Amino acid sequence: MNTTVISVRVDRDVKESAQSVAKSVGLNLNTLVNSYLRHISATRRIELFAPEPTTPKLEQLIAEVEAELAAGKASKPFDNVADFIVDLEK
Repeated sequence: MNTTVISVRVDRDVKESAQSVAKSVGLNLNTLVNSYLRHISATRRIELFAPEPTTPKLEQLIAEVEAELAAGKASKPFDNVADFIVDLEK
């Protein structure tokens, strides 16, 4: 295999976190980056993920929903839209 070197600047925290994740599954950062680059080459797609920060309002909404679920106030799951509509019209 003919290899080359890529130099990339990243935040130290990001690098250390990525190394930790890679190590937790038995990989090193080099293998992880190579795998991602191969994935991009094979699929011709770049998938990015930027998690939304959790705000106090979002935390409040999540707590309310979890309380409703725990109290049995949430609707049951539905297999189709027709059943959902029938339940709404009760």
